[in-house]
Amino acid sequence: MARGKKKEAALSPAERLQAALVPESEQPYKVPENWCWTYLSYVSNVVTGGTPSKKHPEYYGGTFPFFKPSDLDFGRQVLEASEYLTDEGRRVSRVIPKYSTAVCCIGSIGKCGFLEVEGTTNQQINSAIPKFNPLFLYYYCNTHYFCEELWSKAAATTISIVNKSKMEDCKFPLAPLPEQQRIVDRIENLFAKLDEAKQKAQDALDSFETRKAAILHKAFTGELTAQWRKEHGVGMESWKKTALKDVCDKIVCGKTPTDFIQPTGEIPYLKVYNIVDNKIDFESMPQFIPKEIHEGKLKSSILKPCDVIMNIVGPPLRKIAIIPDNYPEWNMNQAIVRFRPYDSLQYRFLYYALVNPETLDDVIAATKGVVGQANISVTQSRELVIPLPSTEEQTEIVRILDDLLAKEQQAKEAAEKVLEQIDLTRKAILARAFRGELGTNDPSEESAVELLKKSFERGE
Repeated sequence: MARGKKKEAALSPAERLQAALVPESEQPYKVPENWCWTYLSYVSNVVTGGTPSKKHPEYYGGTFPFFKPSDLDFGRQVLEASEYLTDEGRRVSRVIPKYSTAVCCIGSIGKCGFLEVEGTTNQQINSAIPKFNPLFLYYYCNTHYFCEELWSKAAATTISIVNKSKMEDCKFPLAPLPEQQRIVDRIENLFAKLDEAKQKAQDALDSFETRKAAILHKAFTGELTAQWRKEHGVGMESWKKTALKDVCDKIVCGKTPTDFIQPTGEIPYLKVYNIVDNKIDFESMPQFIPKEIHEGKLKSSILKPCDVIMNIVGPPLRKIAIIPDNYPEWNMNQAIVRFRPYDSLQYRFLYYALVNPETLDDVIAATKGVVGQANISVTQSRELVIPLPSTEEQTEIVRILDDLLAKEQQAKEAAEKVLEQIDLTRKAILARAFRGELGTNDPSEESAVELLKKSFERGE
């Protein structure tokens, strides 16, 4: 609810203080006795950015930072901008001093960055120039409550917008000045430990694809089954380089019967977005075609359980999946190609062979298509070559890969859970910090109300 205001000059000191304090009935939650709830406009000066006219190229290309929402991704340390202004551009801009908190208020509402350098921003950003502890302000602007309040004030337009006055009207829990610093120190100490744990989890996550590719390389160069061959008296001469067209039934892509695709029906119809993490994800985005179309016009692209499919239109390419058995038959669109292996090629071996980056590296490097799109032709799909051992060794390779890659997947999921937990912990720390629950508050310290009074005396 907007607060009624007299002009500041007409208010007595007592009236101004009363206007600055949030009525108890409107306070979001309890804070320590020597804190007070006020409004963002009383702890900062809020400035809306702007874009210097592009009709003046002389404004651009200098060294003065011009921050945009994407630059705020650096969070606590916003040092570099995606664009820079000249001295001329600086003179026509609203200069934001360093140690201000920049908040995205159009589109990605609530994204915050702490400006470690002086700069300016575009009109999507409102900057809060602090009157008290800069980092106390920044960290509060990162709380779930502040972000939720911003969203609640967003204008109901095509693009969500929070204007300057609405942001100024956001509530703020003001602590005594020494407590503000203690809270900042405690947050940064705890966050440093979380950042260390996060880096370790992120490193493990980032190396997942590398480890997976190394395992697949060993599988398809025979290294994983070296002991098995020794025990069975088999040599690498049993492996043959084989084109998929020679070990699969007719390799075809699908078609798109636009007028017949329905949200419910008899035959499930797959598109590329149904291939997620090398598995079929159909339930979240189901589409169907009538059986007569499936058995008529699209007969050539019928899919059956254990068929292997691959997208041939991207980006990204390398989306591979095995057709599950929850429907007796499926169909697919023209961006997918089907492989139905003969008995000499186990379908799970084929699946892993296609997942192996080395199988598709050369053909993807040679792909040509329209801008932003990469295509593999059906002919190229038929000509793909894989190393093919005996069916017995294929079975052993699949067994080993199932085991090793399942363990890698578990490690990946564990790292993802750690990252998720770290994010939740950071939010919990911020929530507790601005409730005075980090064990740092000294109840004997002068009330934060006195901070406001002194600010008014300084004419702020």
